[in-house]
Amino acid sequence: MRLLSGAVLRATMRHRCRYFSVAQNNWNARKGLVLGVYESEEEDDSLHLTESAAGVNRVLSGKLTELLKISGPGLKKGKSRIFYGLHEDFPCIAVVGLGRNSLGVCGTEYWDTCKENIRAAIAGGCRVLQNHVLTHIEVDGCNDSQSAAEGAVLGLFTYDDLKTKKKTRVTTQLHGSGCVSGWEKGVLYGEGQNLARYLMEAPANHVTPSVFADTITNRLAPYADHVIVHKRSQEWIEEQQMGAFLSVSKGSEEPPVFLELHYNGCPDNAQCPLLLVGKGITFDSGGISLKPPSGMDAMRADMGGAATVCSAIITAAALNLPINIIGLAPLCENMPSGKANKPGDVVTAKNGKTIQVDNTDAEGRLILADALCYAHSFNPRAIVNAATLTGAMDVALGSAATGVFTNSDWLWEQLHKASVVTGDRVWRMPLFQHYTRQVTDCQLADLNNVGKYSRSGGACTAAAFLREFVTAPHWAHLDIAGVMTNKDEVPYLKKGMSGRPTRTLVEFAAGLANQA
Repeated sequence: MRLLSGAVLRATMRHRCRYFSVAQNNWNARKGLVLGVYESEEEDDSLHLTESAAGVNRVLSGKLTELLKISGPGLKKGKSRIFYGLHEDFPCIAVVGLGRNSLGVCGTEYWDTCKENIRAAIAGGCRVLQNHVLTHIEVDGCNDSQSAAEGAVLGLFTYDDLKTKKKTRVTTQLHGSGCVSGWEKGVLYGEGQNLARYLMEAPANHVTPSVFADTITNRLAPYADHVIVHKRSQEWIEEQQMGAFLSVSKGSEEPPVFLELHYNGCPDNAQCPLLLVGKGITFDSGGISLKPPSGMDAMRADMGGAATVCSAIITAAALNLPINIIGLAPLCENMPSGKANKPGDVVTAKNGKTIQVDNTDAEGRLILADALCYAHSFNPRAIVNAATLTGAMDVALGSAATGVFTNSDWLWEQLHKASVVTGDRVWRMPLFQHYTRQVTDCQLADLNNVGKYSRSGGACTAAAFLREFVTAPHWAHLDIAGVMTNKDEVPYLKKGMSGRPTRTLVEFAAGLANQA
């Protein structure tokens, strides 16, 4: 176990600076440049260069615009063209289409279209240059350095730690005189999401509950002056009478860990404005209610809630946000064995409520129940939990947005506002008593861990179950099952685990900090 932990910790430290730090010895390496152009606001093929692109064009005595005109029709959004030998400092220049500059927040898409176009275009341009085996890329800030940095950082991420042949390692930096602070912020946002992607992508035998906890602890080490980490043992979990959590973990030989993070970004204020809870099932076999084998390998990412929550807190610490945040992550595996939960078993949660476990594959809500009970002991202003909780959420929304169930209009507005900025959208789902009755109408216990109408409204009955362990007036449950993976839906994320909605959680926390 120590060998595994050491290997993963070293790997995550490499990932921390894999693409994004700028070392002096890279200046003489093969460099590339990504520049942006906007489409005309008129119905023609004319292009409008960004400020950085126009500067390069002047240095080249207009050759860039000349080549763009003769190389084909107008450069449309998301498309790119590569030019070689134009500039003595850059063997390859990728020019990418940004769409129209006049676009802003879209009332039907619920995101800032211009920001999304920049992220997608810059990611595509950086990947093209990476495929040309360039080791350093300068990036046009496109009048929005943060979005450009996010696109570059997210677009270049690859999990290939266990492969002998690896992708070209690329460093990036802002080109020209764009907003440096915005670029640095965007790099941290992207790195935060990439850490969540890394943890979710890694095999379950490489990221066990204890290795997950050690990895997060290691990543928080640079911020030790205002971060406290507690790795709670099984003995502590038993002392806390977290019977629901323990009932899930007992089926595995891997001991459970309850990870508790305290980020004190506002040390003069003892109050905790925000408490984040993440589901941490590091592998979900379904338990006795065994999942079908097809696609079961993806269940290594069933701790996506814990990965995104912990990564968001690490990013908040890196940004030095003036806010206090507590993070909780119950970590364990859900495995079949002679000690595992059996359908029909009854367990007792931390708040004394009894739960009839009719489906052992609905285990995430059990570990979250105890974590939510414990969360109330800190009396936070708001509690937000994230979990890859239900396949029904994927059926309902697909990968378009995270489903949000909340008892607070104020909290919904803050989350929604943050998601418009990041482009990692959220959508409000119903939290009706209609669904509560389906989990409280139980034969043997106070609650059933599945709704009595089986799959009908499964994401909603799961949220209703969690609500039975919440008394806080501002609570939100984020079901991230639908956004767990990316095929080709989000162009600046490659195929694989997505790390969503890390950036939205960070932006949400930043918004609360600004309100303080």
